[in-house]
Amino acid sequence: MKSDIEIAQEAKMVHVKEVAAKLGIEEAELELYGKYKAKLSDELIRRIEHNENGKLVLVTAINPTPAGEGKTTVTVGLGQALGRLGKKAAIALREPSLGPCFGIKGGAAGGGYSQVVPMEDLNLHFTGDFHAITSANNLLAAMLDNHIQQGNALQIDTRQIVWKRCMDMNDRVLRNIVVGLGSKLDGYVREDHFVISVASEIMAILCLADDMEDLKDKLGKIVVAYSVEGKPVTAADLKAVGAMAALLKDALKPNLIQTLEHTPAFVHGGPFANIAHGCNSVRATKLALKLSDIVVTEAGFGADLGAEKFLDIKCRKAGIAPDAIVLVATIRALKYNGGVARAELGTENVDALQKGIVNLEKHIENLQQFGVPIVVTLNQFVSDSEAELSYVRQFVEQKGCEFALAQVWEKGGEGGLELARKVVDTLEHKQADFKLLYEDGISLEDKIHTITTRIYGADGVNYTAAAKKQIERITALGYGHFPVCMAKTQYSLSDDQTRLGRPEHFDISVRDV
Repeated sequence: MKSDIEIAQEAKMVHVKEVAAKLGIEEAELELYGKYKAKLSDELIRRIEHNENGKLVLVTAINPTPAGEGKTTVTVGLGQALGRLGKKAAIALREPSLGPCFGIKGGAAGGGYSQVVPMEDLNLHFTGDFHAITSANNLLAAMLDNHIQQGNALQIDTRQIVWKRCMDMNDRVLRNIVVGLGSKLDGYVREDHFVISVASEIMAILCLADDMEDLKDKLGKIVVAYSVEGKPVTAADLKAVGAMAALLKDALKPNLIQTLEHTPAFVHGGPFANIAHGCNSVRATKLALKLSDIVVTEAGFGADLGAEKFLDIKCRKAGIAPDAIVLVATIRALKYNGGVARAELGTENVDALQKGIVNLEKHIENLQQFGVPIVVTLNQFVSDSEAELSYVRQFVEQKGCEFALAQVWEKGGEGGLELARKVVDTLEHKQADFKLLYEDGISLEDKIHTITTRIYGADGVNYTAAAKKQIERITALGYGHFPVCMAKTQYSLSDDQTRLGRPEHFDISVRDV
């Protein structure tokens, strides 16, 4: 059996202008990065802004396990299968981060015969978006330190600097550092920090911005520090917005590439879902919706993280809503949640499946709260037995969801036809009645309580004294009406990664806000 890399490297790609033509995009509206990658111009965005929107399908999953769920693979395979059914379909994905690519996780281009290509380009430097985000982030950090060095007119308290530097790599020795060592000209000695670029605020802002004007507005509101009087100091106060926006002017434009079956793929932005909001850019999704009949998009990690944030943050801010949700699971992952060791996941074990399926059950119940019809799909493995598949199908249908098997890793779009037909049938015959989990007007503590009790299944929330003070300050500054983006482990519904399945009788601990 061929590996993902071998399959991708043998792919016969078509010129990106042919991919664009499928969606009615003219060659003059592409900004080419070689033959197989392009950025989509502002002229295109303006030309199609009055087009009708297509249907939006969100792909999410149960909590990730070492056994793998294949959410991106299903997203790509479903997009390819919809094309085989004659639909004008596109997919919208995040860009991969170099950190996970060179770490344990590997690439993020899908797998088998359901991949986006060119795979190496996507997983490495792509069109330079992440480099631009890293540069804009570190420009702001440099301007902050320079302001302090040049007399500190804003009276910044160097013990209350909250802006961190970033790089797109797992380099944990840089997480907590001391800067400014050396001579007086080298700045003030202080503690500083690095985050990975995909977890930076600029990544989140780029992915939530509608256009350059909106991007500048959001950049200007970034709080970098507090003054000695406790007042927030922003990027606008440092007069950094113009320079940051200049670095981001090309990164703001969505990217277009293709799948192995030449389905158009909008790949743009890449915030982590266990830290940030875990969705590709609003711009790419909105553009895809204007150009396609059906757009398949994906939210990172399990539905308790990526899907909740997609629905409560991205949809709220972008004014969009999904027409259907595909919830991905595997027999192997469900058995892992039922206590089976990784080495034994290929052996039939219906008892373990019955124990572990409670994780899928909780995700179904969570998503049903949003009022969007759900199709549950099993990403099928060769080791899955007929008894196991039958049990899951029956369980899912009893929960009021559609069910389909997916064999997209092995068979590409052909292996996603059953799922594609269920999705099309759902879009045509079931009406979504989308509703947010919470309203803007309730307090931050009430929003946190709502997410932790209704999504994670917690009994309540414990705050450190510091976190309570932070909530008071954030509310007093006028930010209490914002949605909440929760950072927690992706491996459990709780905040303890060792508690698999459907944890009960636990509290969520909040130490930082």
